[in-house]
Amino acid sequence: MADVPKDLIQEIERLEKLFTVDATMLKKVTDHFITELDKGLSVEGGSIPMNPTWCMGFPTGDETGTFLALDMGGTNLRVCEIILTDQKSEFDIIQSKYRMPEELKTGDADELWEYIADCLQQFVETHHDGKKLDKLPLGFTFSYPATQDYIDHGVLQRWTKGFDIAGVEGKNVVPMFEAAIAKRGVPIKLTALINDTTGTMIASAYTDPKMKIGCIFGTGCNAAYMEDCGSIPKLAHMNLPKDELMAINCEWGAFDNEHKVLPRTQYDIIVDKDSPRPGQQAFEKMIAGLYLGEIFRLVLVDLHDNKEVHVFEGQNIDKLRKAYTLDSSFLSLVEEDPFENLSETSDLFSNRLSITTTRPELELIRRLAELIGTRAARLSACGVAAIAKKKGYKTCHVGADGSVFNKYPHFKQRGAVALREILDWPAKKSAKEEDPIEILAAEDGSGVGAALIAALTLKRVKDGNLAGILHPENYK
Repeated sequence: MADVPKDLIQEIERLEKLFTVDATMLKKVTDHFITELDKGLSVEGGSIPMNPTWCMGFPTGDETGTFLALDMGGTNLRVCEIILTDQKSEFDIIQSKYRMPEELKTGDADELWEYIADCLQQFVETHHDGKKLDKLPLGFTFSYPATQDYIDHGVLQRWTKGFDIAGVEGKNVVPMFEAAIAKRGVPIKLTALINDTTGTMIASAYTDPKMKIGCIFGTGCNAAYMEDCGSIPKLAHMNLPKDELMAINCEWGAFDNEHKVLPRTQYDIIVDKDSPRPGQQAFEKMIAGLYLGEIFRLVLVDLHDNKEVHVFEGQNIDKLRKAYTLDSSFLSLVEEDPFENLSETSDLFSNRLSITTTRPELELIRRLAELIGTRAARLSACGVAAIAKKKGYKTCHVGADGSVFNKYPHFKQRGAVALREILDWPAKKSAKEEDPIEILAAEDGSGVGAALIAALTLKRVKDGNLAGILHPENYK
């Protein structure tokens, strides 16, 4: 950076101090995380909801049968038919995607459920034309925060992902869905309502017995793991077998809403203050894809407006002033620029923001993107380390999905380095040596995972293990 002026060098050094999270801080965050996970399981509860899912135990790999899976995302609706074969841990899959019309996201609840029922009817008719069908068991991936008293039940806590439909929050979504299905006579029986994070863990465990935790690092962030029923005080009144396993959907984006340990900067504070729900999802706002570009944008606007630093001097930065105009894919492109003169970044600023950049400014932009991306990856490792320490896992695999994990450059490697620092592993003897706890790309949680959870649920019903699993009316 020999050609970078002194004032910009000083600014880069200030940003490095601000955004760097050292090993001591990572350990402090992890220790507090463990406390908060425990608090979420207690009767009193805490910021992290730690929702019981009623998904009991891992798959064996011997599950068989034909199942449907429905995934209601923010952009698409995906319907899959999954055939779990009698070959261990093998399956066949047919799937179709349907666009989720924007107007449905803020429209009428009945219209939403009717559209979903129409898509399911279309799928069944296309793939089972004219055949007389018994009711196909369905796993429904409903990835919005929901409270579940049974596995075929889910009370929506709040809409996310741009949905805002009146009359659904605070209610069980299953009867609404079932009424729309019954109206069309579609031969489907909802067997399990699941969260994509739980599905990610179960689908990954189906093909990999070392898999113990599922994570999503995408637009939002979350994790699921298996807890002994005897270690869930808030379910003690149900007298479940103490050593039986139940998947817990952490909803850990809410970690440290009290702002006790996370090293927030003034930019993180602005992101929170200006968000639709200030004071919520503190962890998510520092590590999830939805917010990384916004943190980056706020820093650049601040640098421009700080008259002692001459960034984008004399230029109109109106486009950059628009909130959420940049997302994490913008940062990815900056970090991936392969040219020494950072010409792709220069073109990006010119084409997207109508800003002409100097070479020193490009150096600062590149370093800032690295700092924000690295901080997100390192903090995300704290959650994984906290679950591993809480459960006493010395070695295991973690299945991770989501756009940030799969597409953001160096996210996996940076997370792995942070995990090594938090858990004090000795240095590797060779590059080929595996880490004791490895975060790997996950299997398809909202498809295969949903089908497997439906299969596991039906097996429990067949074996007569019904307590707390299905709604009492469905025991018949």
